[in-house]
Amino acid sequence: MKRLLITLITSLLLISTAKAEDSPNVIIIVADDLGWADVGFHGGEIDTPALDRLAREGTELDRFYTTPICSPTRAALMTGRDPMRLGVAYAVFLPWTNAGVHPDEHFMPQSFQAAGYQTALIGKWHLGHAQETYHPNQRGFDHFYGHLHTETGYFPPFGVQGGKDFQVNGKTIDPEGYETFIMAAEAERYIKERDKSKPFFMYMPFIAPHTPLEAPQELVDKYSDVEFNREPARSPSDTTHTISKVMLRPDARPMFSAVVDAMDQAIGRVLTTLDDEGITDNTIVMFFSDNGGAVYSVGGAYNAPLRGGKGETFEGGIRVVSMIRWPAKIPAGSKVESVMSVMDVFPTIAAAAGVTPQNRRKLDGRNMVKAVIDDEYIPLKGTLKFASETPIKGNIAVTAFNEEWKLVQEIKEGFLSADVTNYLFNIKNDPNEYNNLAQKHPKLVARLAKEIHDWRMLYPVNGTRSNLVPPPGWRAPKDWAKSMRKLEDLNDVPARGMPPEFAKKSLDIMHGENGRLIYDCEPKPWLAGWCVENEK
Repeated sequence: MKRLLITLITSLLLISTAKAEDSPNVIIIVADDLGWADVGFHGGEIDTPALDRLAREGTELDRFYTTPICSPTRAALMTGRDPMRLGVAYAVFLPWTNAGVHPDEHFMPQSFQAAGYQTALIGKWHLGHAQETYHPNQRGFDHFYGHLHTETGYFPPFGVQGGKDFQVNGKTIDPEGYETFIMAAEAERYIKERDKSKPFFMYMPFIAPHTPLEAPQELVDKYSDVEFNREPARSPSDTTHTISKVMLRPDARPMFSAVVDAMDQAIGRVLTTLDDEGITDNTIVMFFSDNGGAVYSVGGAYNAPLRGGKGETFEGGIRVVSMIRWPAKIPAGSKVESVMSVMDVFPTIAAAAGVTPQNRRKLDGRNMVKAVIDDEYIPLKGTLKFASETPIKGNIAVTAFNEEWKLVQEIKEGFLSADVTNYLFNIKNDPNEYNNLAQKHPKLVARLAKEIHDWRMLYPVNGTRSNLVPPPGWRAPKDWAKSMRKLEDLNDVPARGMPPEFAKKSLDIMHGENGRLIYDCEPKPWLAGWCVENEK
């Protein structure tokens, strides 16, 4: 009996070990504000051998779309859901924002945890910092090494609005060196010291190449003589370059190039570590930028031939550099032509890894494994829609598009009116958005505009909006890790708000296009505007 028990335990351990060896590791790397033409394999002049290697050894996602700005893209990545539903569509989480992604939302690493993966976040979070319910360690990450915010700087003291923002699992640290290389060293350490009996899921979002731009001196010197002969972005961003020249400001392109080069070196170190550990073949590595390159004067990015850039819903703001490498499964040097979005990452990566998503609420993203691995063309059903209200409050950029047609709306809200400029493109034949066909197809403009209108009605009334400065007199904490309100100091359930429960549905209907009082509740015309919760 004892021998039988030992044999049974041994068999179970062997099965468990075999499963761990079969399950692929996952690394998702996200750049911050990288342009379409800022990589070598798109003809860029910046040295990006690591990114070029990923494209060469994997598959390029040729039409991969994100939101035009940071936090919405990260929210969509983590949840597989539309940021409009989440209340994170128009603007990012700023230091004075007492908000984050709803704790009821299920995050991708939580599903990987449930499947036996060890999970780590190394880099920038930017999905909530005011309460512990928003902290990465509460959202599926066993290990968090990095920043809660953006714009921490690339060299010490890594501060935000005067407060320290560099931590390991809730405890402040004071590392020395260049931030991009510090992150690379931590990723190397984590991969080498991981529990080798389990697969790992690692999310590595860089702050590079986001402003304010800084780089090691040797890289600054390397690109000091770069001449930036940029084509116009054909968008409002062009105005900033004219102003910059008049004010005799130096071109941001050389420093931007140095920052991108450093990021590529960091990614190269991660890829080399996978090689050294002998796990390259069975590790899924995905890379993309959180939005299009920042082509305004201080940003330094380059998106040509795409139109526009960060904060805009032209292609340059939402169509980004992206690729996936998985040598064991994905043919090297291939290209995915199907339209994909950041909302598709969760269901796609989970399916590829054999992980069952544990979400209760319905995903907006699609499982695109057959497109990525089998090179099967998967048509886009319906439209994709994105929005931004950054940086000017009341200046809103929105878009709705399918595989053939794309409507871009620039909306300027005033006290007594809203001015709307429509751009309609046949995106299939005119991917770089040269020919505005809005006047030729008014019915199509009206139909897509109605889709945008109805979609915007999903937004929670207290979702993020563009507020570039804090409330008058607001002060930042000295240490962001210590300022977070701990779980034991919070109530067990979300606050119900001012209206009594019996009045919420009626008030929700009355709010109409001003947004939703009831979270994730979609208005239905056939129910006279009453809403239905969006669950599986």
